[in-house]
This record gives sequence, C-alpha cells and structure tokens, in this order.
Amino acid sequence: MTLLDSVRIVSFNHFLMGPVGVQHLADLGADVVAIEPIGGGQQRHWAAADKWIGPDTPLFLAGGRNKRSLALDLKSPAGAEIARRLIAEADVVVENYRPGVMDKLGFGFEAVQAFNSRVVYASASGFGADGPYRDRPGQDLLIQAMSGLAAITGRAGQTARPVGVSAVDHHGAALLALGVLAALYRRSTTGKGCKVDVSLLNAAIDLQLESFVTYLNGPRPENGIATEGSLGGWYFPAPYGIYRTADTDLAISLTSLKALAAATGSTELASIDDAKAWTARTRVGALLDEVLARRPSAEWQAIFTKAGIWHAPVGDYESVLADPQVQHNGCFIDTHSASGEPITLVAHPVRYDGAAPAVRLVPQPLGAQSEEILVELGYSAAERARLFEDGVCKGVASPAPR
Repeated sequence: MTLLDSVRIVSFNHFLMGPVGVQHLADLGADVVAIEPIGGGQQRHWAAADKWIGPDTPLFLAGGRNKRSLALDLKSPAGAEIARRLIAEADVVVENYRPGVMDKLGFGFEAVQAFNSRVVYASASGFGADGPYRDRPGQDLLIQAMSGLAAITGRAGQTARPVGVSAVDHHGAALLALGVLAALYRRSTTGKGCKVDVSLLNAAIDLQLESFVTYLNGPRPENGIATEGSLGGWYFPAPYGIYRTADTDLAISLTSLKALAAATGSTELASIDDAKAWTARTRVGALLDEVLARRPSAEWQAIFTKAGIWHAPVGDYESVLADPQVQHNGCFIDTHSASGEPITLVAHPVRYDGAAPAVRLVPQPLGAQSEEILVELGYSAAERARLFEDGVCKGVASPAPR
C-alpha cells in the first residue's frame, strides 16, 4: 500500500495508543522510524496473558509492524543529535510520553518547529497537553473508570465493569491517525505545520458520543447510567440487549415488540404497545428473560430469522475465527515473526480499492534498523561503530575500518 509512501514519520511511542496509531499510518506506506530507549519500549516487556511468542510480547506484535526500529539513548548528546537529524527531515513526529517529557529532551513542539517549521507534531497523552490532570498517569482502565465508560457498561445494583479490551486506547489510536492525516492535508494546501493533541480522556468521551448527547439533552435518567437487567444500555428501548436462552446467550437488536411477541408466543409481551418500548423496557426485558430460557439458541435463531427479527448469537473468539464473513473480510493475517515464530496479526481494518495494506515489515527486533538509519543520515562506518560502542545506539554495527 503506497497511499503515504512519501511521508516520513519519527515515532517516540510506547505501550498501545501511540504505537497502534502510528501503525495505521505505517500500514498505508509511511516510512516510520520507531525510536525506542536502549532497553526497549514498554510494549516489549509487558506480556498480556503472560504470553511470550519467542522473544516478543503480544502487545509489541499488536502495534509494531511496518516500522523500522532505532534503539537510541536520547539523553546523550550524540543520541539527541541523531534524533535531531531524523526530525529535521521528517514530515511527522508522533509521541506519547507524559506532557513535558519531550520538552525536557529538547524535542517539544516549539523546539522542533525552530528547525522544521513544516512538521506535523502529534502528541498523545492521558488527559491532554494542559489542565489540572496534565501530570496524572493516563491508562485505559483508569480512563474508563473516570469517563463513565465503566459505569455505563456495569449492571444496575452491581459493580461497574470496564469494557473487556483497551477500547479507549484503540479509539485514541484511530483518532491519532485521523489527526495526523488532517494536518498533513492542510500542510499540502498551505505549507503550514500543525500541533495535534489527542488524549485518552477525550477519546473515552467521544467513544460515548451517542450516550452523552442523549444524557445531556432533555430529562436525565433518574436511576443513573448503569444497565438494567439484560438490556444493552441505559438509553436503549426494549428489547435491545443480550438474553440467556436455554443453552447460550443471544442478542436481540431494534425490533417491533409486536413482532417479537408473535415470534415468542408471549401473550404478556403482546399486551405491551410498541410506543412503550422505552417506558416499559424493564418489564419487557424481564419477560424476554423468562420466555427465551425455554428454548435453545438455535431454535430461537431459526424462529427469529423467519420472523425478520434482528438477532445474533453471542460468539466467543473461536466462533469469530470460524465465522465465514470474518474469513472473507481477511480480518487476520498469518505470518512469521522476525525470530521465525508463526504469528497471527489483526489486519488493517480499512480496504482501499478493495485491497488491504500488506505487512511489509513484521515487528522488528530492537534496533534492527539502527545501522541502516545511521547510514542514511550520513554517519561513517567509524562513527557508527563508535556510537554502538558508546551505547548511544543498539543494534548490529558494521566493523570499523582498520
């Protein structure tokens, strides 16, 4: 994929939101140099589910493809000079350190603009570039808790629950890529650089856009925003939710109560008018809990399909992997890691002229391209050897001339 093949990105990112946001751009052909500390970024050391795939963590594999790796001691003068040379030629700089860290390193937005005025400079943080929470640690679970996302996912009368994935990180990553692309487009028409700021907090609020707009306009819910019973959320009318059948769970989406009553044979449900789908939602949910428990999911699916009722079985990951539409869409990519281990990655989610971007470079060992990048920057063999010997860079150095 070559949509961004003329774009050069210098990435100072760790963990998930920053690496995945940059990976979206790398998938589209941008030349990304991922700068990590000599010991490697956090994503190389935090192993989800205590899994290691050869030397790699799932977190690193999730956001590390299509990037060249440069291991660099930014606190050393020589390391800072290497970074400065890279940034001077870059179209985009992306970082997700805490606010102020890049300034201390000498590579904050103002400092970079002084020698690269056309740069698009994107920062991702927990709470934003300024404000009362600026210096707080921002992490997905904490943001889910603070933003209302855990409360809206919880059940009434029970403990609030987070979404089962790092949803805010993932949405923040998409917004980060979106912001960079918008700034690049403006630069293409005006020549002007841009400072892009993305935060987990704003991403979490945006993730609840429909819910917040509903909450903020008109009467607010008396019982709060926790979900009642089997319903799918505080602001959805019945029957929108997930219900237990005789054997498994089944989702029922927006549909007529009259049609649902006819399909289930429930006389009590038939007595509730469709106009009361909101006000009687708790009662409808309880009635469906009772009636759906009488038959297995497969029988209900056959009945609902015939009746034109929107529904879906609740799948686990094994059923997702076996799903014919998932397979048709090419949602997963089987390949091998840099160390030769068989790995499966989640594919880029967008198709361009019917095609998905390829994996040009699997997630690379730390500093795998350090030598290559130094050559591109004009460092001689002797200079490169010294940089490796002094611990400024990490990688495989060519032998110095004798």
